[in-house]
Amino acid sequence: MADWSLKVVSPENFRGTANILANGGKNPLTAMFGRDETLNPAVKGYAIYAVFENLAEHRMEAVKAVFGEGESLCYESLTPVIPAAAWYEREIQDMFGIVPQNHPDPRPLVLHDTFPDGFYPLRKQVEKDADVHGSRRMDMSVAKGEGVYEVPVGPIHAGIIEPGHFRFSQAGESMLQLDARLFYTHRGLEKLMEGKTPEEALPIVERICGACSVANTWSYCQAVEKIAGVKIPRRAAIIRTLLMEIERITNHVGDLGNIPAGVGFNPAISLGGRTKEMLMRLQERIAGNRFLRGMIVPGGVRQDVDASLCKDIEDIMDKARVSVDDLADMFAQQANFQNRVRTTGIVRKRTAVDLAMVGVGARASGFAHDSRKDFVYGLYPELDFQMVTEKQGDVAARLAVRIAELAESFQLVHQLIAILRADKSTDKLAEEIAWTEVSGEDWGISESARGSNFQFVALAKGRIDRIFVRSASYPNWPAVTIAVQGDIIPDFPLINKSFELCYACMDR
Repeated sequence: MADWSLKVVSPENFRGTANILANGGKNPLTAMFGRDETLNPAVKGYAIYAVFENLAEHRMEAVKAVFGEGESLCYESLTPVIPAAAWYEREIQDMFGIVPQNHPDPRPLVLHDTFPDGFYPLRKQVEKDADVHGSRRMDMSVAKGEGVYEVPVGPIHAGIIEPGHFRFSQAGESMLQLDARLFYTHRGLEKLMEGKTPEEALPIVERICGACSVANTWSYCQAVEKIAGVKIPRRAAIIRTLLMEIERITNHVGDLGNIPAGVGFNPAISLGGRTKEMLMRLQERIAGNRFLRGMIVPGGVRQDVDASLCKDIEDIMDKARVSVDDLADMFAQQANFQNRVRTTGIVRKRTAVDLAMVGVGARASGFAHDSRKDFVYGLYPELDFQMVTEKQGDVAARLAVRIAELAESFQLVHQLIAILRADKSTDKLAEEIAWTEVSGEDWGISESARGSNFQFVALAKGRIDRIFVRSASYPNWPAVTIAVQGDIIPDFPLINKSFELCYACMDR
């Protein structure tokens, strides 16, 4: 049985039911996605889901609209009443051809100019290796008026940054508007995983994003384990939680080195990069690779963390803590740096709530939202830690949240190591799962360094019928376009880096 309350409605009642579940904005929209159920004899059509987090009751609530065979694939857009739905609805239209009527911005989102109109890749009838060529219109949104001009940036950038195109509307030096076009290297991973067993899909899930391998894998494993009715061994839960905090620390430290790159603060860049390298080598010591792949599997974990490795982890964490303290002092003492980060790139709390932002981006704007506190998974209910928030919503606030969260994560690692050492269980590290007849649908969530990572999985006789991946970057990218308004264009790299959003997670 699915671990959520799911209401099935007609397309005509979808918007009204979703609006009720949103509860006046108190329950953020976690995800929205489509599904082709034309091969399901009970449906013979298409469906769209909207999933909301009931933060007060610590549970998910969802509504599903079913479009029966031969019915019009149209529904009233949620975006005018739930702004966070904007990108989801555009993506569903691109991938399934389900049209949100009266959407304020119905432009294509995922499928770029080289795709033909009428091509919907996540429909079952479309082959995985379909060779398609065509053209479609993709306009950029720009401001118009006397003295307003456009500045295009990307999609090819200096360095190793992935492709993304940014179109600025300028009046003098001030940014009036920004439109971002992403999804340049969309890999079709959700389509690729259709028909695979959970084990066959696992290497793909691990590689959705190199920075969030643990978060993606844990969310995925939660979903398939709930469908199979499997509870993982306690020691596996301890190790998963430990890996998650190590991955968070590694990413946050990397961000502390990347953010000052936006203003050329080289000593901080160097210290952050050197400390992250130390942590990446620790991850290689733990997993045999620098991204902690291969550790988490459906049913538990693949290998143990022994006493010697626990000692190495503690030693490296103590060294990393010193570096983070040094970085915090450098930031605080450099007046020019503080001048650049304060009141720059502001996202107000109302905006964070309306866009259903997650992670550092949300918490720096006063939106107290952390899946480690909001839901029960791993060992988090047993651990002593605080959710960190700030109110200003600027670059300085996002930097401060990361520094404070690192302090929490360092002590979480020491708590977990102590629990791991005290654990005397002789249980195996993973439960075996016979997937042949497993069917059902469910969700998983985990808190990556960027925020909550949500996945939905539907299995039919042990094989994936539908998987939907919503990384933490997805709900936060639209906030970048708002954060830059009124700031000068040289501040864009600084603002962008302060969110530290991922392109690969979008190009899934």
